[in-house]
Amino acid sequence: MEKIGFIGLGIMGAPMAGHLLDKGYAVSSCLHRSPAPQDLLDKGLAILDDAKAVAGASDVIVTMVPDTPQVEAALFGANGVAEGLSAGKLVIDMSSISPIETKIFAEKIEALGCHYLDAPVSGGEVGAKAASLTIMVGGPQAAFDRALPIFETMGKNVTLVGGNGVGQTTKVANQIVVALTIEAVGEALVFASKAGADPAKVRQALMGGLASSRILEVHGERMIKRTFDPGFRIELHQKDLNLALQGAKALGVSLPNTATAQELFNACSANGGAGWDHSAMVKALELLANHPVAEDDKAADKAA
Repeated sequence: MEKIGFIGLGIMGAPMAGHLLDKGYAVSSCLHRSPAPQDLLDKGLAILDDAKAVAGASDVIVTMVPDTPQVEAALFGANGVAEGLSAGKLVIDMSSISPIETKIFAEKIEALGCHYLDAPVSGGEVGAKAASLTIMVGGPQAAFDRALPIFETMGKNVTLVGGNGVGQTTKVANQIVVALTIEAVGEALVFASKAGADPAKVRQALMGGLASSRILEVHGERMIKRTFDPGFRIELHQKDLNLALQGAKALGVSLPNTATAQELFNACSANGGAGWDHSAMVKALELLANHPVAEDDKAADKAA
């Protein structure tokens, strides 16, 4: 089995690395701000000095960090991955970042005699813990075939969508759908609550019809129970929608509802909610309606 370096042990990265360890892969990492999770150390995670050392000790290097600048720093910064690479190694970026920058990163890695895949994921913390992530991959077929057993350890729906950058483009499209569906669920529950209906029972009824979705199931419950700990932070979804809106401008495409969803996220962020789960978009809708889906101190009782 190939040795894997995993850089980025956050909300998503930690359980993903844990699945690789459970499968028997030798996994190494390096520390940034937070200490390594104890459960990963107990499973055999090796902690090395820096990303250069991780790359030197690994056949495949995975990055799972918040944004484009963090990927660039991990790969090409001082003592970064690129300095530890040798020909034939594979770099997989599973972060959600700029498709344009991804193509540049891929060219730089390939110039070193290595291979590069962009493989952003969908499914959030729940999917990361359950190893049920959807993985959208951009890059060469041979590199994808090599990486497939690794992907299948962390996810269930793994698709090679196209060349480098197309995985990231697919993830941006995914984030448009997710944001607009969260907005739709939020609007529906605010409307139901304002009209005097029990939003928990409305959600239950809707789950049996055409309006049913994973967002209604998971995030609708969050809205009702007021469980807005991430999850997936609003500030990260703002970053993804910025990529969508910037890309749309460059392509001459109008994304009016995406822009509206971004403004709702902006309203949450302006009120201290950058770190809330993205389902908390409903709070902005509640302010506009002057009516909450559920009272915070009574939510648990209502849900019960």
